[in-house]
Amino acid sequence: MKDPFAEKTVYNDNFLDKLFIKLYSKKMADQLQGVEVPEHPTYDDFVRISSEIMKGRNSVQQREVVREVLMSLLPPEAPPAFRKLFPPTQFSAEFNALIASLGFYWLVGESEVKEEDVVVGPNGEVRRQRSVVQIKKCRYLEASGCVGMCVNMCKIPTQDFFTNDFGLPLTMNPNFEDLSCSMVFGQAPPPMTADPAYAQPCFAVQCAIAAGRADGTAPPPCPKVDTERAKATA
Repeated sequence: MKDPFAEKTVYNDNFLDKLFIKLYSKKMADQLQGVEVPEHPTYDDFVRISSEIMKGRNSVQQREVVREVLMSLLPPEAPPAFRKLFPPTQFSAEFNALIASLGFYWLVGESEVKEEDVVVGPNGEVRRQRSVVQIKKCRYLEASGCVGMCVNMCKIPTQDFFTNDFGLPLTMNPNFEDLSCSMVFGQAPPPMTADPAYAQPCFAVQCAIAAGRADGTAPPPCPKVDTERAKATA
């Protein structure tokens, strides 16, 4: 299997990209104590600051901090206004998929909108719609090299933000083999314990705790995904 970290993607951030990096870095630093943001932060600074949120916090607390960061970027009336403008319809899902593909290059890298079958109902109803954002190689996952950061600092908070705060279901499916990811607007996420990411081991080439067990069995799930589970099984 090809090592997805073997060839690092090179980004040339423009003025607007750098502006977003600085804004998000400062908003995250506001949730911390003693963490400084450089005058001209790079994407690596953004990842470093986000990793500071994980220190001393369990998984649930990490996700809550990210939610607070996201909410701080918007006026208080934004969630109810969004719910009115974009009820959970096919149009809303497709429109937000398009916006996400255009507006988050700086965060996740190159992506494209695809038409696929999307589960849109509680009983498994499927509808063909153009509401899937296929991220070719996630910049955040590549830069962090951490399954736990992907799940708790991006996947779960973003899913919850759209699904619960904005009322538009979203499921994110990271692929830990090639670092791609699909954002499925209009599809409700599964319970965390039923999500494949919950059982995902650490990256063997990135993390010392990724080594297989002495008996030759597969490595355990990344302990950072669910810190309480990791404590219970330690």
